[in-house]
Amino acid sequence: MKVVLAEKPSVAQSIARIVGATHKKDGFFEGNGWQVTYAFGHLIQLAMPENYGYNSWSKSNLPMLPKEFLMIPRQKKEGKTYKNDPGVTKQLKIIKHLFEDADSIICATDSAREGEAIFRYIYNYLDIKKPVLRLWINSLTDAAIKDGFSNLQPDSNYDNLFLAAKARSEADWLVGMNATQACSITGKSLCSIGRVQTPTLVMIVERYLQNKEFKSVPFWQVALNTTDGVKLISAGNWDEKGQAERAYNTASKARNGKVIKAEKKQKTELPPLLFSLTDLQKAANSKYGYSADKTLNIAQSLYEKQLISYPRTGSSYIPDDVYDTIPGLLKNPVFDKFRASVDTIVKPSKRSVDASKIEDHHALLVTGVNPRTKDIKPDEQVIYDMILGRMVEAFSRPCEKEIDNYTVDAGGYLFTVSSTIILQKGWRAVYGADDKERMAVPSWYQGETICFTGAELQQGQTKPKPLHTEGTLLAAMETCGKDIDDEAQREAIKDSGIGTPATRAGIIETLVARNYVVREKKSLVPTPKGMEIYKIVRDMDIANASLTGMWEAKLAAIERGQMNVSQFNSDIVEYTKHVTDEFLHSDLKPILTGKQTEIECPLCHHGHIRFFDKVANCGNEGCNFHIFRTILGKKLTNSELTDLIIKGQTRELSGFKCKDGKPFKAKLKRDDKGDIAFVFSQKK
Repeated sequence: MKVVLAEKPSVAQSIARIVGATHKKDGFFEGNGWQVTYAFGHLIQLAMPENYGYNSWSKSNLPMLPKEFLMIPRQKKEGKTYKNDPGVTKQLKIIKHLFEDADSIICATDSAREGEAIFRYIYNYLDIKKPVLRLWINSLTDAAIKDGFSNLQPDSNYDNLFLAAKARSEADWLVGMNATQACSITGKSLCSIGRVQTPTLVMIVERYLQNKEFKSVPFWQVALNTTDGVKLISAGNWDEKGQAERAYNTASKARNGKVIKAEKKQKTELPPLLFSLTDLQKAANSKYGYSADKTLNIAQSLYEKQLISYPRTGSSYIPDDVYDTIPGLLKNPVFDKFRASVDTIVKPSKRSVDASKIEDHHALLVTGVNPRTKDIKPDEQVIYDMILGRMVEAFSRPCEKEIDNYTVDAGGYLFTVSSTIILQKGWRAVYGADDKERMAVPSWYQGETICFTGAELQQGQTKPKPLHTEGTLLAAMETCGKDIDDEAQREAIKDSGIGTPATRAGIIETLVARNYVVREKKSLVPTPKGMEIYKIVRDMDIANASLTGMWEAKLAAIERGQMNVSQFNSDIVEYTKHVTDEFLHSDLKPILTGKQTEIECPLCHHGHIRFFDKVANCGNEGCNFHIFRTILGKKLTNSELTDLIIKGQTRELSGFKCKDGKPFKAKLKRDDKGDIAFVFSQKK
């Protein structure tokens, strides 16, 4: 029997249909000599510190540096503890049984770094020793799946991919677990620090501070109106109003001026590159206000519906063999809404063709499967149309422009004006380009005399950089905060950014979920808690975006086989020691001042309880007693927390909600270890 492991049930169903495994079983599909089973994302995770014997948060435990990382089935959080997930345990047993009886095993998780990790962690945890073949595909169309099964490769060909994924996971554990505990212990309050999330937070806060602390100052310009109806603007600005007034008085007395520079330039605007995931997220945020996470989820859904290629791609390029299919694809009816532009494409532009700039997957493309057959939602149609339109733009001719620049001398002061004429719309016609002049400027020649009708003194105000949106933050994460507009330069440093295209949306969501950042319309704004974390870390190495980018570049090098993973692991251990030491030896004030009480801690009997917005905990540095305020949707009041801590039990409370959303009432009871349980009234 041939056994296939897919990343999720929906993908398994698509594969099962192709191979003929049409009988639905418990946890897998079967038929025609095939069994197709599935994971639910990561079924195996790195063990928590408690699994290594680190049962309390204490300076003496830090840094925690496991000699070998332990793997455990994915757990779910209930209250303040993690418990086994019955669904995960059951599916692992099914996979183990199928693998042990298999004649051959095929890895069909996502064709990317994390997809490889999902399979290998399961395979290694179950202690399977059988050889594995790899299904590597760029889309879930029937043709792509069939072609993939015709070209299966030994999974050992992807060892470096797994080594990079494993190194990334362990690095995040080492830095995150140690830095979080060190900061929390030193700052005497629970906080969350991460290898990637912390420098991202710093970028958001620094832009926020730049914006709020910016002092706007006035400046002045002089405008001259000509008898041709053209408005000339002074070549420079004046910070002093008196200087501007002198220029204005001189210019207003001048009845004419001389053209001292007349320049005509032809400019070719190349078509934009195809969408990578990050480019799609930036565009969707700018145009529609979609969060990065929303765009990723929509793209994933379109992929699973066979409508687009693999979404988590960092490339804006396609290889030559894919380019060869483009002329035929553009004839597909799905392009009919752009048919007028498509019909002008005689030979598709090759600007987005470069196999050397593709790591795992090529740029986002539509597959040609008609969306009308897939019952897609309005938001999905929006993203699908964006990918469709970008493809038409990318394969269209360049836009040709004529740029006219003129400089005029009026009474010893210089004035300028420019105009743009679109000679050939090219790719700009896809969404409608204005083929008229931006400003009607006659064709002046050098030395020509221009007559004026009057002058204006204009005042303006300097403006700060705007707050980060998710779109601008994604761009900053790509370049570690550097302002780089040139596409080629951005592509050259893409391996040195913060996070990866697949993880950046999750990083932003993590900052929001931990109440470090909030969304205000399109902007990302730090909360008081986020500001407190920033004040602590801003001068530390963990806040350095370029340093974080260096680690990402090393992971990319491991993936390409250009760096030894042992060296990376050794470097990250030393970095972890350094980061932990920075926190432990910092003179930190309490991160957030909670309400100090006189309630004695029931666990250590030395410290006193402090009330915070989300938790009540013990002020004793070595004690780990804490109770989260919100339990199954019910937020406990100070009075209810006090009863639970002092009396060990609350009165009957309402407001709790089951998983299905149904409300219920119960008392809360605390045991000697601090664990919380529900107590239900006996029905009469």
